[in-house]
Amino acid sequence: MSDRPAATGTDAEFARRRDAARDRLDALFGAKGGDRDDRASWFEAVYETAGDDPAAVPWADLAPKTALLEWLAGNPGEGVRALDVGCGLGDNAEALAGAGYDTTGFDLSEKAVEWARQRFPGSPVHYTAADLFAPPPDWVDAFDLVHECYTVQALHGDLRDASYRALADLVRPGGRLLVITRSRADGAETSGPPWPLSPSELTGFECAGLTLSDRTAYDVRKGERVIPHIRDVYVKAG
Repeated sequence: MSDRPAATGTDAEFARRRDAARDRLDALFGAKGGDRDDRASWFEAVYETAGDDPAAVPWADLAPKTALLEWLAGNPGEGVRALDVGCGLGDNAEALAGAGYDTTGFDLSEKAVEWARQRFPGSPVHYTAADLFAPPPDWVDAFDLVHECYTVQALHGDLRDASYRALADLVRPGGRLLVITRSRADGAETSGPPWPLSPSELTGFECAGLTLSDRTAYDVRKGERVIPHIRDVYVKAG
């Protein structure tokens, strides 16, 4: 990849580049919503226009999410299959593999998948390009753990409604869906992306046939901002 010095999502220069990238990305077609093709075009454009700078990918912090690591500490994989949805540059997928899961990480963007492979040469993660709404047939009812972080909150309208069933279909009977998302109170105004999920919206997973088994509400602090989050675990009946 690049000779650019390594940075993390908390690095001041990284943050400055990210703020500049957000302004540019918000002006791209499909940034504020749209149908499946509109959003797919926007996601592809994010990676294509990023060059080799991860700061230009709004959700890439170059580290696994803390909420995921905390959950994995009490839920090791022991060789069972896990799927990381919208794997991006690969950090969460690597955390799943490091916790003992036989992990597949997929993203809509071929560029993202290639970038993840280059960042983690020799990784045990199976990185591949795929579409959540048209997954390989052998993925249906196939994974002991499906990890969804920030994908649903990037969708709006009919696409969001369809995502609950699409994710539930990937979980094997007896398996779990782990959801990490920004959250908002029911009835609170929001403009996106992202569009944080309210508790009533999260019931979409239950309508798709899953049962909520655990919910953790927590805040993420970025400078002076306090961003509410929810980490949910759902189970599919065996």
